[in-house]
Parts: sequence; structure tokens; C-alpha cells
Amino acid sequence: MAGLPSETAAAAKSVEEKSSVVIRFAGDSGDGMQVAGMQFTNESALAGNDLSTLPDFPAEIRAPAGTLAGVSGFQLNFSSREVFTPGDELDVLVAMNPAALKANVADLRPNGILIVDSEAFTEHNLKKAEYTSNPLNDSSLDRFQVFSVDISKLTALALKDMNLSGRAVSRCKNFFALGLTSWMFHRPTEPTENFIRQRFRKTPELVEANIRVLKAGYNFGETTELFATSYEVKPARIEPGKYRNITGNTAIALGFVAAAQQAGVPLFLGSYPITPASDILHELAGLKNFGVATFQAEDEIAGIGAALGAAFGGAAAITTTSGPGMCLKAETINLAVSVELPIVICDIQRGGPSTGLPTKTEQGDLLMALYGRNSDSPVPVIAAATPADCFDAAFESVRIAIKYMTPVILLSDGYLANGSEPWRIPRVADLPYLQVRFRTDPEGFFPYLRDETTLARPWVVPGTPGLEHRIGGLEKEYLSGNVCYAPANHEQMVRVRARKIAGIIAEIPPTEVRGAPTGDLVVVGWGSTYGAIAAAVRELQQEGTAVSHVHLRYLNPLPADLGDVLKGFKKVLVPEMNLGQLVKVLRAEYLVDAVGVNKIQGLPFKVSEIANSIRRALEA
Repeated sequence: MAGLPSETAAAAKSVEEKSSVVIRFAGDSGDGMQVAGMQFTNESALAGNDLSTLPDFPAEIRAPAGTLAGVSGFQLNFSSREVFTPGDELDVLVAMNPAALKANVADLRPNGILIVDSEAFTEHNLKKAEYTSNPLNDSSLDRFQVFSVDISKLTALALKDMNLSGRAVSRCKNFFALGLTSWMFHRPTEPTENFIRQRFRKTPELVEANIRVLKAGYNFGETTELFATSYEVKPARIEPGKYRNITGNTAIALGFVAAAQQAGVPLFLGSYPITPASDILHELAGLKNFGVATFQAEDEIAGIGAALGAAFGGAAAITTTSGPGMCLKAETINLAVSVELPIVICDIQRGGPSTGLPTKTEQGDLLMALYGRNSDSPVPVIAAATPADCFDAAFESVRIAIKYMTPVILLSDGYLANGSEPWRIPRVADLPYLQVRFRTDPEGFFPYLRDETTLARPWVVPGTPGLEHRIGGLEKEYLSGNVCYAPANHEQMVRVRARKIAGIIAEIPPTEVRGAPTGDLVVVGWGSTYGAIAAAVRELQQEGTAVSHVHLRYLNPLPADLGDVLKGFKKVLVPEMNLGQLVKVLRAEYLVDAVGVNKIQGLPFKVSEIANSIRRALEA
């Protein structure tokens, strides 16, 4: 094991201050890169930095070890300033094998720091990564600061007296890389040590092994002559409050729980596991003490069917899925529209069509959310913008569903679901109170007698005396709810359901324009494109460019003033991770010449991509 740092070595090291750093850990899917990245994230959050992350999972569950298909990565942008994205170019790349290097080195900026596990660059591994020569020995990496570290060997030396299996030793090397980078950027390692004690509490020898390797990596950075400089990123200035690091899926789960608690009703989740939505089911399954019931169904249809039944029974009902599951749930969403019960369908979008890119992100489900049902059956559609914003979007989805007695579709995506950022924990006293009124009085009761303001029908718990009524997919008679095929009645019911959803527009706040309210160009986004757009627009505004930004949370109905806002600009640019879905809606709704900027690579936009698109649009 590496010894303790000497005073001479410590004194020789220089410290360079940086305002922000983008680092990526990359290795085989079994190398623990997600763990290393998340723990480095937690260390950075506790150090007071603002941050944004981008985990990148291989699409194949068991890709052959050492191949390009099996590379797993975790990217983090941490800064003393406000952070909008995980970063464009990498300042630091930690590559645990040749495949990780080949898959990621193109993103490392010139003169960036490259740390490689030199022990992994064997002839066999180079061949699997499709290298014809060893990049550590040829000149292909000359434009970077390359640090070849025998991570595998040093890990084994640190554990040589513990009699662990070779596999167990190999699985500790991610903590060597984490310890080394923690030293390099002055990260506190105590949170990681506590994590290790908790994670491996049932196997004390692994607790000792991983902590020992973590310290070995840290001490190696301090004592070796290989690294002459470490780097300091000072804490960011943030609004006072209590914060935690949170992923989008965790934020959604907590938003649902908070909304159910504020409404005073139980929360029910009926879902079938699907990437990248499954973590919401995992999170909620551990919150039974908050009145949460979770049901892992045998398929997508059963999941939403159970949720709709729970809504009928008086619960805040949720179902979670991704694009393929949305296809399967469409018929039951239609049933929820017909019977007018509150249920939230949470779609964590991923690359498609079909199975597509199950671990990659996309915004391909907007048109399906808006129109993907038979007949005229509009539902409210809400989109979260950041991982932390997922909490508010989930809370708002439940609020609208309950108030208007309607299914609501909440859109997130893989980027938000797995990405993380600091979240200011709200005080319970500051959360809106959600008023739930179950109908109990049989006097003058009709199942489709509507509230004069919201047009919502009464919510009746089954078994309430005197309030028995029919429920099903056949068209209902206005007021009575009896099956009715009369043409005029059908038109009346279709129109009143549409007016109910359209009436939600009265609650949508005025459109916020970041920048001048009128001008040459406005960038309109929705969902997870927020960070890249906000950063690009801010960058150009600081250069003196006339550009503004509008970001939409409510996609159905759209804000009442949006048409007037868009017509105040000469050009409208719409970046989306699809072939152009919101842009079609804006062009049809407002007759504006909106132009799309489209990316369908399973990856979020870079700031530079949007900034360059804005420049080209202004020059055209």
C-alpha cells in the first residue's frame, strides 16, 4: 500500500485554481465507473460546488468484457459558478482499459488530462478494442497530458495480505481511481468511506479492502512524482437552504409522495420494470411508511390497469414507463379519459423506435403524448426541465390530475432520469395544499355533474352509500353516466372533455422570456434541452448577441400568451432530441416559421451545438 505523504513531497506539489472541471470515468461495465462517478459527485456536492452529471450505460446488458459495446461512463461538470450541463469537452478522462479510451478520447480537449490503467493495455485487450497499435506507445495521444498509472497492479499490492480472490481485488480498482482523482481535486473522501461501510456492511473484508484502496489512490497522488499539480475548485455561491444531490427519477418519486401527502390520500404505483424508469419503482417501494403502495405488474397493461383501479378507489395513482410501454398503455389511458379519473402516466423517454436504445436518451414521445390515442381524447402534458425540476413537475402533475379529474402525462427522459444536480429541499409548509373532495352526499348526485369552474366530475370512493354508478369505456350519457349511443350526446361529451382540458390554460403562468421580450431570435425548448439552451443563450448574450430563450413546461394546453410571444421575434429556433415534434405543433398552432435543430444520437445537446445553430440562424 502507498505510504503516507511526506512533507517534502507535499511541499513540492503546486495547487492551481480552476473555475470548473469536466471529468469522465470510463471503463468496462463491470469496472464500477457509475459508483466511482456518483461518489465523486457526492464529494463535490459536499465540497459546495454546483454540478451536473451524465451517466452513460452500455445498451447491451452483458456485452463482452473489454469491447467497445461494453464501455460504461460517468461524466461530471463541477464548478464554482452556476452549472447548466455536464459539459461539452472533457478536462479529465479516466480510462480503465483500451476500449474506454477509444470510445471517449475524442471528447477530451487538447492538453486535457488523461489517466489510464496501463496494466489493462495488453495485446489481448488492445485487439478487443480494435487498436492496431498501443496508443500509450505511439504518438496518437501527444496532444494530451497522459498519466499512465498501474492501477490494477497498485490495487493488488494494497490488498496483497488480505487473501482476496483475483475477482474481488479487481473489483476494488475503481476506488483507486476515485482516491487518485479525489486527491487531484481536493475532494473530501470521508463521504465515500461512509458509503463503503454502508454498501459492504455485511462483508467486513470488503469494507476494509475498498477503503484501503481508496486511501492508496489518494496517497499515490500525494506522494508520486508523476503528478506535480493538484487543482482547487472553490464552492459555488448558492441560495441558502438545505441541499442534497438528486437524480431526476428520485426527484419524481419524492414529488409524487409529497403531492399525495399534501392531498391526504394514499399513493399507488402500478408499473412494469423498464429502462430508464425502473428507479422510480425502486424508490417508491422503500417509502411504505408514507402511505405508498407499489405493485410490480406482469406487464405494462396490467400496471396501468391496476393504477386506474387505484384511482377509482380514491388513491393518487401513478404508472411509470418508457416509449414502448406508452404504446401498450394507450388503450387504458383512453379508458381513463373516458371515465375521467385522476392518474399520472410518467414517461421516461429513451431512444426508439421499438426497443431502440434502451439506455440512451431521446425526446421522441411528444407527439404520442399529445395525440397517441384513438378519437378526440386530449390529456394535459407536462415536461420536466432538469433533474431537480422533476420534483416540481411530478407534484404539479398530481395536482392537475386531482383537480381536473383527468389522466396527466409527465415527460422526462433518460438524461434527466439518471443525471443529478444539487436540489434545494423545500419546506413542507411551502408546498401547495391539494384539496381533495370525495363526494359523499347522495342528494342531487350525478356521476358526470361537473364543477362549474373546472368541469371536473365528482370523485366517489366505491361503496359510498347512494352513490353507485356505472364505469366503463362505452360512451356515457351526460350527467347520469348510463351507456348512451345518441349522436348529440356523444358530441356533447367529447366537447366537454376537451373544454375541461383546454380550461387548464387559466392556471398556466405567463410565458417567461429569458432575455429581451422581442427581437431577432428566440430559442424555444422543452424538457431536458433546458440546460444546453440556457448555457448557450447566456454565452451569446454575454457576447452581445440579441437572442432570447423560452422554455415550455406545459405542452398541452400551451400557455395562453405563447403565440404573441413568438410573433414578437423575427426567427424561432426549436432544438429537440427528435426529428422535429414541438416545431410541428408550434407551426400548426401559431402559424410561425419555426425552424428545428434536431439531434437523435442518444446523447443530449452540447452547448456548442446550440450556440453554433443560433449563430448560423442569425447569419442566414
